[in-house]
Amino acid sequence: MATATKPEAFEHYRSLSDAELIERIGAVRSAMGEQLLILGHHYQQDDVIALSDLQGDSYQLAKLAAQDRDCNAIVFCGVHFMAETADILANRPERLAERGGRRVTVVLPDMAAGCSLADMADIDQVEECWQQLGETIDTSRLMPITYVNSSATLKAFVGRHGGLVCTSANARAALEWAFARADRVLFFPDQHLARNTAKAMGVPLDEMPLWDPRKPVLGGNSHDAIARSRVILWRGHCSVHQMFLPDHVAQFRAKYPDIKILVHPECMMEVVDLADVVGSTGKIIEAVRQSPPGTRWAIGTELHLVQRLKQNHPEQEIHFLSPMVCMCATMYRIDLAHLCWSLEHLATGAPVNVIRVDEETARWSLAALQRMLEISK
Repeated sequence: MATATKPEAFEHYRSLSDAELIERIGAVRSAMGEQLLILGHHYQQDDVIALSDLQGDSYQLAKLAAQDRDCNAIVFCGVHFMAETADILANRPERLAERGGRRVTVVLPDMAAGCSLADMADIDQVEECWQQLGETIDTSRLMPITYVNSSATLKAFVGRHGGLVCTSANARAALEWAFARADRVLFFPDQHLARNTAKAMGVPLDEMPLWDPRKPVLGGNSHDAIARSRVILWRGHCSVHQMFLPDHVAQFRAKYPDIKILVHPECMMEVVDLADVVGSTGKIIEAVRQSPPGTRWAIGTELHLVQRLKQNHPEQEIHFLSPMVCMCATMYRIDLAHLCWSLEHLATGAPVNVIRVDEETARWSLAALQRMLEISK
């Protein structure tokens, strides 16, 4: 992975108006044509989404990065782990062979665009967890699954141990795949997605111990709890979706008895249990799109997406589920100035903020990602 510091020249971009930035971004897009692919995650700001070639959630964008054969450069308007995934998939061996060894350059407009959820598990913690589990259970019958919101090093760990990556859209399929091959699953870093998905599949809560990496012995669990486990949860969460509470649901139901509650499975179980519809970002968008005029929603997911749904569907009544602002602050870091700065450097042949995963990490990460893509065909 190449890092970059912002030169003083970057501050010049801060002084430009939105209209000037949009014009200059448009000039680069026109000049580079099909050689450039700008990917935009749904949580991005509206003005950035408007300039992206393709939009989607983590799973959709991973598929797009895997499928594209035309571009020479990907500018990923998302967060760090997404750009890593794009680099791994766009530059996998068969694609490199097709291009005669030429790599697709992957750029993240702002290197500070990270993910607090992804940061809640690191490779040292996961390896320590695996070692301790091996002293209590047979890890040859334990399947690791990492949520796509994780570093490439964790995806590689999963790949080396025969597991796979999942997204919120295919978490159930990933668990079904794992249970067909093993007795237990270690799922990290998001506890809520794992708990909600496994519970919907009939796994009892007392068979889902929570591993706290800050606790030195078995993540704070007894040997008996680990021995009877089916899904070992990791103590991690999304800071955005953690903000939605059962009280918020109760308040909306009291005010609007006909309201439908629509939430992301990264929300806590107590909120998911009260919801009418639970699903990935893509499913949330589709649920609203397919609903008749006059439908009233309270939606529990990232603020920018909810506001965009409200703008795009004036025929429906859409509310943000929390009374507090819940936006992905790291996604918010990518703005027009960063996008323009990174694109103009790319166009001159001096790209900044290039994301490149080392060969060994990429090899094993790819194994885990390919298993994910295979189960979702």
